[in-house]
Amino acid sequence: VSFDLIYRYLLHLGFKVRYVRNITDAGHLEGDRDEGDDKFSKKARLEQLDMVDWPGVARTKLAILRRLFDGFPGNVGSSVSEAFTRFREEGGSLLENHARFGALHAWRLAEGFQTGGWRDWPEAFQNPDSPEVAAFAQEHATEVTFHAFLQWLADRGLARAQAAAREAGMGIGLIADLAVGTDPGGSPAWSRQGEILAKLSPGAPPDLYNAQGQAWGLTAFSPSALRRTGYRAYIEMLRACLRHAGGIRIDHALGLKRMWLVPEGAAPTDGAYVNYPFDDIMRLIALESWRHRAIVVGENLGTVPEGFNEQISRAGMLGMNVLWFERQHHGDNAPIKAPRDWPAEAMAMTTTHDLPTIAGWWTGTDLQWRGRLGLFGDGDSLGAQMETRARDREQLVRSLAAAGIDVSQDTDPDAPPPIAETFRFVGATPCPLAVVPLEDVLGDPEAPNLPGTTDTHPNWRRRMATTIDTLLDDQDVSRRLDALSQSRQPS
Repeated sequence: VSFDLIYRYLLHLGFKVRYVRNITDAGHLEGDRDEGDDKFSKKARLEQLDMVDWPGVARTKLAILRRLFDGFPGNVGSSVSEAFTRFREEGGSLLENHARFGALHAWRLAEGFQTGGWRDWPEAFQNPDSPEVAAFAQEHATEVTFHAFLQWLADRGLARAQAAAREAGMGIGLIADLAVGTDPGGSPAWSRQGEILAKLSPGAPPDLYNAQGQAWGLTAFSPSALRRTGYRAYIEMLRACLRHAGGIRIDHALGLKRMWLVPEGAAPTDGAYVNYPFDDIMRLIALESWRHRAIVVGENLGTVPEGFNEQISRAGMLGMNVLWFERQHHGDNAPIKAPRDWPAEAMAMTTTHDLPTIAGWWTGTDLQWRGRLGLFGDGDSLGAQMETRARDREQLVRSLAAAGIDVSQDTDPDAPPPIAETFRFVGATPCPLAVVPLEDVLGDPEAPNLPGTTDTHPNWRRRMATTIDTLLDDQDVSRRLDALSQSRQPS
């Protein structure tokens, strides 16, 4: 959330802006002179917090963006202004509805209604096609334009990022993420009310990593509505994701075939599976992948339907091979597969955002969190899990050694975790792609997310230990990335 980066980004997009040091509590930009000590300015306070304050960051970024919009289009050249006009015209009703939603939501917040979304709005505004919504949009045309302006900035930034990646020699560049669902009180649910499942949340049944199951508080497409509308909304979503990307990762790809749906207010264990038109959806994904010359990766982790992995492989969709799950057989402390035995029809990974990092797995940090929050199943305990993890550490070291990777260390949890060695192991698989998260690159023991939690674990709020400008300066970081790079070289 570095505001220095925002400043540089805006200059790159063509805005004529000067560097600003402070943002007042009223949400307006001040000039170069601060009223108080600069280190106590709002920007400085946000950047010095141990955890990211997303509401505070959002308010501060919006203040910057509103100031830019106040000067728009006078603060850009004519070609940039014309690009915005074209973007808005091409966006059509989808963009217009989203911009209207943003203006309505901001209006409700300004009126003091701290609600969860459009379902709490006055009835006249709950229908995007109502005369009242049209009248509001006309009366607040500038505010509606502002929210279209925000989408244009995001789109322009993604385009520049992808172009920079490809120009730097990346064969794929950005891989966009297609979420499993959307906020039931948000813009897509408001615009597509006849095509979503009301008061049903996607989730997951109980499994090894979450004995209590999961309900994600989202909403998803109705399978019958998808068929009825010719998959219109799904196609629009795919094209939006692939617009400035060389690939797409489909979150919880198991939901393409069947989705665990939990009624609003019910426990995750009270959900049920609902089948989706899998063959039709897979054909559409393949078609858009071909049109955009993009790869597709499906998150095939969890309770996998029989034959699912074979089906996505035949369609050309890569699955996800995660180190912790690639075992020679089922059961406790099963040996990890040798790199040559990993399925080649998938992307190789050390871990995911929902699983422990290498350092956290090695020390048992993930187990300590689950024990602290009571996330173990009946009859399980932290002590038993830590004993199992100790045996797993021995299996990992033996697997590294069997693959010819020198790992001269003991398996004590206080010993340095073999991160570079594990990178080399995963990189040596026949998988066409090998991916490691930034947390593993930095040796962070804390995972960014702990499924099944909301405010009891700081999900998506942790800061990196270093800035983007110095990220690659650390010798351990360089050693780990070199190990991965060398293992990916053809022999």
